[in-house]
Amino acid sequence: MHTPVSIFWHRRDLRLHDNAGLYHALKGPHPVLPLFIFDRNILDDLDNKQDARVTFIHQTVIALKNSLETMGSTLLVCYGTPEEIWPSLMQQYNIAAVYTNRDFEPYAVQRDASVAKILSARNIPFHTYKDHVIFEKDEVLKGDGTPYTVFTPYSRRWLEKLQTRWMEVPQPEGAPEKVSFYLASYPVEKYTHNLFKTNPLPVPELSKMGFSPVQMAFPSASVARGLIKNYDKTRNFPALHGTSKLGIHFRFGTISIREKARHAQFLNGTYLNELIWRDFYSQILGNFPHVVGHPFRPQYDRVEWRNAPEDFEKWCQGRTGYPIVDAGMRELNTTGFMHNRVRMITASFLTKHLLIDWRLGEAYFAEKLLDFDLASNSGGWQWAAGCGTDAAPYFRIFNPTEQTKKFDPEFKYIRQWVPEFGSPQYPKPMVEHVFARERCLATYKKALAE
Repeated sequence: MHTPVSIFWHRRDLRLHDNAGLYHALKGPHPVLPLFIFDRNILDDLDNKQDARVTFIHQTVIALKNSLETMGSTLLVCYGTPEEIWPSLMQQYNIAAVYTNRDFEPYAVQRDASVAKILSARNIPFHTYKDHVIFEKDEVLKGDGTPYTVFTPYSRRWLEKLQTRWMEVPQPEGAPEKVSFYLASYPVEKYTHNLFKTNPLPVPELSKMGFSPVQMAFPSASVARGLIKNYDKTRNFPALHGTSKLGIHFRFGTISIREKARHAQFLNGTYLNELIWRDFYSQILGNFPHVVGHPFRPQYDRVEWRNAPEDFEKWCQGRTGYPIVDAGMRELNTTGFMHNRVRMITASFLTKHLLIDWRLGEAYFAEKLLDFDLASNSGGWQWAAGCGTDAAPYFRIFNPTEQTKKFDPEFKYIRQWVPEFGSPQYPKPMVEHVFARERCLATYKKALAE
């Protein structure tokens, strides 16, 4: 029989540094072979065979494998469905245990239940850990033990919980640093000697999986300290380089949320607040999985959305006649990124001005955003549509013209993405703001009165 090994299964944690599940695996009694699966259940659903995110994952997996090979190990990379791959791996290796990090997206929950069943039939333990959030769905609760559904009280309790446990972390020089237990890094590097020693293994080519590589420069995983320090002053202005663009790295776990939250704690409370929003929407998804495809507040299912495919297409293409909306959509279509303030404006425009179902917008963002995250995307769109967890009522309707005056007064962002702005070639607004606002309020009022 082959040497018993533990498998660490990488999913949305594509790094070696400060990785909870990998740390626990390496501290276990068996050498650890890291694994990544290009999951057909996910990939086969992607219509765009030049999806930039697949290129990013492929590049990151190769970099991960190269790092492991410098330590005498490798990354086992498979292509298929987990339900097919795990029985095959059990034939190839003497698997003593499997370790991974938890994910609360509905598909991930179903997948892990299936894999746990397969492993259990062979008496192989399946150990899961918290890694991609600071607090999971059942860790920050109201006094009565139920989940928070409004952000502000959740964030207060989140910050309080952070202060409840502290630990001292040794420093290379000087006295140990006192940090919140919940933000402390896992010292994976102390235990890398327990990696399974083996020859390099191949990585399936993108073409074998039906995808073509995309030539693009992905956002950096590092961000200037000064940007975070000034985040509260710059984050709302899309023409400035005032946001971190770390979303794709949080999504695929190429950086540690604990490390970033630790830095934010001392550098900028507003930036830390954004990380708390991330946890908030994650726990909403975990506790209320119906938010995938349905409004958090069921009564909003009665809203009569307009069936207007031509209007939707104009919004997608950035041809609405509202320059800040059009700039945002064109930035998204070109780069896979959209500034957060502009995300709110474009989403509000689709759902409130055009009265088009928020689910269409959510699906479009899901297809285009490099940093697409199901929990945050669903939460953000429902916030914009007024049917989510937000305590504010439905009648918050952004005026794109006023938003432009406040956040792009010199039209720098607009001119970058809408070069024909101000010329006869630029289309007239497809709907007048006052009319759209009144129509929206009447439609929502009617739905909620029923």
